[in-house]
This record gives sequence, structure tokens and C-alpha cells, in this order.
Amino acid sequence: MSRQRIFVSASIALIAGFGAACTITPDAIERGEDAPTMLQAPGFDLMMQTLADDLNARLDAGIPVPVPVDAGGGYTHEQHKQNAKTIYEAGMLYQQTGETRYRDAVRDILFDYAALYPTLDIHPEQRSSNKGKLFWQGLNEAWWLVYVIQGYETVRPDLSPTDRDQIETGVLNPMADFLSTGSPQTFDRIHNHATWANAAVGMTGYVLGQPERVEQALYGLDTSGEAGFLKQLDELFSPDGYYAEGPYYQRYALMPFVLFSQAIDRNQPERGIFDYRDGIVLKAIRSTMEQSYAGLFFPINDAIREKGINTVELKYGLAIAYERTKDPTLLGAIALQDGVVPTPSGRAALEAIEAGQAEPFAFRSQQFRDGPNGDQGALMVLRSGPKGDDAAVLMKATTQGLGHGHHDKLGLLYYDNGDEIVADYGAARFLNVEPKFGGRYLPENETWAKQTIAHNTLVVDRTSHFNGDWREGQKHAPRVIAFDTFDGIQVAFAEIDTAYEGVNMQRLIAIVPDVNGRDYIIDIMRGIGTETHAFDLPVHFKGQLIETSFDMAHATNRLEPLGRENGYQHLWKRSESDLLSGTENVSWLLGDQFYTLTFASDLDTRIVFAELGANDPNHNLRREQAFILRGEGQAVNFVSVYERHGRYDSDNEVTVFNGGSVADIDISSDSGITSITVSSEAADAVTFKLANSGQTRQPLRVERHASDAVRPNNNAPEMTK
Repeated sequence: MSRQRIFVSASIALIAGFGAACTITPDAIERGEDAPTMLQAPGFDLMMQTLADDLNARLDAGIPVPVPVDAGGGYTHEQHKQNAKTIYEAGMLYQQTGETRYRDAVRDILFDYAALYPTLDIHPEQRSSNKGKLFWQGLNEAWWLVYVIQGYETVRPDLSPTDRDQIETGVLNPMADFLSTGSPQTFDRIHNHATWANAAVGMTGYVLGQPERVEQALYGLDTSGEAGFLKQLDELFSPDGYYAEGPYYQRYALMPFVLFSQAIDRNQPERGIFDYRDGIVLKAIRSTMEQSYAGLFFPINDAIREKGINTVELKYGLAIAYERTKDPTLLGAIALQDGVVPTPSGRAALEAIEAGQAEPFAFRSQQFRDGPNGDQGALMVLRSGPKGDDAAVLMKATTQGLGHGHHDKLGLLYYDNGDEIVADYGAARFLNVEPKFGGRYLPENETWAKQTIAHNTLVVDRTSHFNGDWREGQKHAPRVIAFDTFDGIQVAFAEIDTAYEGVNMQRLIAIVPDVNGRDYIIDIMRGIGTETHAFDLPVHFKGQLIETSFDMAHATNRLEPLGRENGYQHLWKRSESDLLSGTENVSWLLGDQFYTLTFASDLDTRIVFAELGANDPNHNLRREQAFILRGEGQAVNFVSVYERHGRYDSDNEVTVFNGGSVADIDISSDSGITSITVSSEAADAVTFKLANSGQTRQPLRVERHASDAVRPNNNAPEMTK
């Protein structure tokens, strides 16, 4: 089979989706259990026919089972991934059609694996502590078994005892052993790799009738409960369903959590898995959807920025969640996806949508508390309205995010009009693109993407938070000071005093509705110390620079890096201003809209424009841009106001550029209280009074000075605390 054929097949399989783990099987029906109702949905039937056509073509061409050689993205890696999908899809179609061709395909492919797997040693390309045999890392091995055991389950009752024994002794049991007792350093870990291994081994235990495997999967190898699937649910999710590593890895980990939970529920409903921890699995499904904007997940930590709500993991999750809750707003979420999974749950959801039962999925302003007890900071999201493309601004006031976390305490992202306005780089990785470092995380993920300067947060003395030590960062979480609404103004406020010795960092973000006909996004970034420091606040903006209110000197024939380490070595210095005081602004164009950032500081501030790409000989970094607010002193207040205005109509050659409407930003401090007033040209103003420590009796006051031009925002979403 050619490589081109593999990639095309994989794409089609992902569009079609896969079935649910440990589904109702022929022998379950013999035990008297109810089979799922297969409603007639024309769109669903067409999708299933497309899946069958693609699978039949693959079977006609033959299914190679090569000796593993390649790392992620290489031929053998992709072929074994495709084979897992083929086994599952064949099992699913056999369950629904009874055509023996699909049963025989599952059996014959697994015969080949039963002959191959006992001959394998550790994969030749292994570069991970989680080693694999069939794949370069054990994570992929667990993923493979999760899919394969589901396909095998559907045909197992109709195989001869000899065929079962050949498959189970040749590949299924050895792989389950390798992932569990053979890999204790992974299996008993609190990490998404362990979640996949727990699910694979536990689901195999249910299908093969091995309760000891199920117990180990649930409670760890020694069954003490200090590890295993339930411990993962305890430790990796907050009470709000927020996953410790952030939404990208929450999406990835969601699959084993959901599929194994469904298997547990169908085999041992008395365990009440969907009620565990106040319904934490269902909360995790919903919160994954809520941590997205315009269809893409918030790209904090090690995130592939292109991942969004159309991923198969969330398709499974939403279909299963609707099956259990019948919440019509989940149908609204499913309607935002590109199709449903071809399972009874997917069919039922599609039928309900076609029957007009869906209600809009309303995106809310919400703080997703972090930590098992919800006391380790929060991801705080403010939204201007309930639609998926209404303005949103978020602050990452969470824990580090384990080894996949970035050094971006109190980091900011800003979205509007369906676009990312102020961005997070995400991960430096070309997933499964073998020529790019084997598809793994690039060296620049450490030297750039994780560094503080790569994010929209305060950098002190040109060093990263916790001096770039993620293990130290994991020990410390920001304190949430406020998440509330004051006179129609949505506010999120947090601080952390451990990222830099002797410096307390505070950040306040706010949405002020309808000021002079516009919404203001206000950002107050503070660094409070007692010794002199260099303060940098980068703004990684999207779009084309239009104008600045200040002059700059430009590098026109020679570029130099901004520094030598901590991420600065990857930034070319493009332009620099003189020292500025007072209120200034920068405007840029993105799509058909203009944006203006008006800013001020209580320190004389220099603005540096930079472009990513220095010290990047392998062209691993995207060409992105930022400007940096730079000041020096014992303490700093950087105050920024974002606003959208005007329009750019290229079709009709009409341009309306109004510029910013902020008239003044006033900053004053007295006796440990800083007062910041933002005034608009229409004389509307809002004042924030912030204490230097969030642990004082009244750390924040917000006052809006209203005029006739200021009206309540009746569309502002309810804030969920």
C-alpha cells in the first residue's frame, strides 16, 4: 500500500468517526440485554455507506502488517495506526450488517499481528521513557489496543476457540501485559499516557473476561487505589472538569476517559462511574467544548493550534453525554461539529437534531478552577456574549500544566469577531511530520514556545517564570482574587508572588460593555517589587500594523536578536521607540476589522517591535510578530485597552478607520492602593482601585462613571464561578 493511500484513508476514517468502547454485542443480546435502537437517519446511513465503501477498498487492496521501523509520521507508524482503525471499522460494520467479510477481516489482520508481536523487541526509534514495541512510544501502543479491542469484541463470539486463543495469546494479552506490568513507570503514573494505558488494559479485561486486569486498570498495579483510572479522575480534573494539562491534552485524554467509562457502565453499572466525583466525566466533556473559540481550542501549554471541536474525541464525548443526559444544548454543540460518530449514540443525536430538538449551546463567562480540590488557581474566561464568535478574553491563572505546561502565569489571550487577536504560540511541533524531528516536540519547544517571552504576560529581568523550571512552577499556583461583575463590567483578577523572587505579579482583565458604542477590553498587568527590575510585557498580535502614535527607529538593512537566551534569542529586533510617557496607541488590521490598543504605564516605557525567526537554522518557527512594552523600576503598572472599530471592505473599496476612542489613562498610587481610570472621548470612565496584595480586606474596587451614552449590556452572559 502506498503512503499516499494511507494518509487518504486515515483522513476518511477520522471524518467518519469510530464506535463506542465495549458496545452491546451479540453475546450481550444472548444474555438478554437490550440492543441499541438504530433509528433511521438518512445522513447517518450515507455516512455509514461511505465508511463501508472506503473500508472495502482497503480490504480489496490488502492490509500490510509491516515490521515496525519508523517513528511518528513514518510509513510503518501510519500503517499500524490505519490497521487499528480498519480492525475497529470492520468490527463495527460486522456488528451492524452481519457480513462475514468484516468478521474475517478482523480475524485475519489479528492473525498477522499475533504472528508479529511476539517477535518484537523495543521499537528501534524509541526516544521516550514510555517505550513501545509496535510504535516508538507506549502511548501509541495503548491507543492501538483501545481501538482494536473494540473491533475484536464484536466478532469474538463468532470465532472458534482456536482462533480466539491464537489472537489472544499472540497479541492481545501480551500487549496488555506490556502496557501494565511491563511498563509500571507509565501505568501507575498520573498522566495522559497512563490514562490511555489504563483504558486499554481495562477494556481488554472486560472483553476477555479478566477481572484482575479491570481491577488493576481501575486501582493501579497493586490495586491499592494510589494509581489507576479512578486516581486519574481524582487528580487530573478539577471539580469544574478542567484538565491539569490544558484543553489540548484534555481533548486527547477525553477519549480513554469517555470510552473506558462507557465500558465500565455497560459491564458494571453498579460502579456508577458517570456519577463518580459529582459527574466529573460529564463535566469534563462539557468543559472541553467550553474551552474553545470559533471551533478551536484555547492553545495554552503544549497545544497544536489547529485542533478544535471537530476532533473525534469530542464527537464521542458529546454523543455519549447527550445519550446520558438528553440535554438539548449538547445537541446544539454537536450541530457545531462536522458530523457525528457512527455509533448508536451518534445516530440518536443526529436524529434528535433533525427532529428540531437542539437548543443553542451558549458559551459563558466562566472560571475553570484548577487542582483536584479546585484551589489551585483557575483558567478565567470572559465572554461578551453567548455565541461562539463573540469577544472573549482569558487569563491563564492555573497551575503549570505538568511537563506540558508553559511558563506563562497570568498569560492573556484575546479573541473577537471569530478571530484570534492576541495569540498564544502553542507548541513548537509538526505532529507526525517525520522530517521535522520525527514529528515530536522540536528543540524550539523548549528554547522558545515554553519561555515566558513567547506569551502575553510579564517578564522580569529577561528571564522566564521560575527560571524555566517546570517542576518548581508546578508547586505554585496563582491566587484568584476576583471573578465577578461590577455594574455590568465583567472582571477577572489574580496574582502570584512566586514566579520571581521579590516580585508580586497581578493581572486584571475586564470587559466594559458599550463605552461610546464600543466594548473595551481592559488589561492591567502589574509587577510589584522593592528592588529595581527590567519589566517586559509582550503583545503577540495578529494582523498588519497600520499606525502608531509614536515614532520609531527601524532596522532596515541589518537584524539582530533581542537577546541570547530565555527565548529572546529567537526574536529579531525590527523597530524601537524612544522612551514614552503618557497615553499612546498602536493600530492594526485583521481581516475586515481594525483594532487599536491604547496603553499607558507609570514607568517611562519603550516599545520594541519584534519578529520571530532568529537563531532558527531549520526553519522550525512560524514567522510571527509582537511588540513589547518595556520599562525599568521597582514596580510597574502596564494598562492596555483594546477596541475594535471601523471596517475594511476590499470588494467595494470602502475603508472606515476611526482610531481609538480612549481619551486618557490615569495611574496613581497611594498607601499600597493603585487607582487606574480609563476615560473615553465621550467622557465615560471606569476606575479600578487595586491593592498591592490580594490578601487585604478589600483588594479591588470598580467604579463606573456613567453618562447617557452608557447602557447596560443585556447580552452579557451569566458568569459562572
